[in-house]
Amino acid sequence: MVRYFIELAYNGSRYHGWQIQPGASSVQEEINRALSTLLRQDIYVVGAGRTDTGVHASFFVAHFDIECELPEPQQVVYKLNGLLDKDIAIYKIYRVPMDKHARFSAISRTYKYYIDKTKDPFTYPFAWKAYPLPDIQAMNEACRVLFDYTDFTSFSKLHTNNCIIYEAQWEETDKQLIFTVKANRFLRNMVRAIVGTLIDVGRGKLTPEDVRKIIESKNRCNAGTSVPAQALFLCHIEYPE
Repeated sequence: MVRYFIELAYNGSRYHGWQIQPGASSVQEEINRALSTLLRQDIYVVGAGRTDTGVHASFFVAHFDIECELPEPQQVVYKLNGLLDKDIAIYKIYRVPMDKHARFSAISRTYKYYIDKTKDPFTYPFAWKAYPLPDIQAMNEACRVLFDYTDFTSFSKLHTNNCIIYEAQWEETDKQLIFTVKANRFLRNMVRAIVGTLIDVGRGKLTPEDVRKIIESKNRCNAGTSVPAQALFLCHIEYPE
């Protein structure tokens, strides 16, 4: 068998996340179907993670195994893009060692969440208009609390492995507030719940110390409401050199 990595991006608006689900459309299912049709054998792609319903990926990695080497991977990229809808784009396909895994070999993932400061007809499908705007300084103060913990059950629908957060900060541009968070892994719904909780801090409903108590409670009911999915992007996945 030969293993290939795929670098791609997708607009998650009409998909129920990356992972195949019964009776619901998914990005994984679409790529499986297109690759199987093109290569004339059953292909199953394994993704680097599982984005939620409506969440996008400006950069994503998956892998698949095939019985023989692809003679022209870039021709496969070209033909695969022709088979897929416009909301999924394949950028690159390249061979990797069989022990390299799209999910388990990844050492970090980075997400960004976009908030429009004013109504914008050009960003509204991919950003959230939050009113009133939260205080970015207060939210960044609360971000520092996240580095003290690895158990983020309070921000997840399901409890799985612990997470190590490497980066968490808000930045302000002329038109947007942008939250960037980088960790070795993420729990289901974790980023959107963290953003919702930080916004409560930015609006004076919570303090950074309250965020600490929420995390230590390990109770999802104590955290803020999850923010809308359409403004969340998986934007980077890091692998060892």
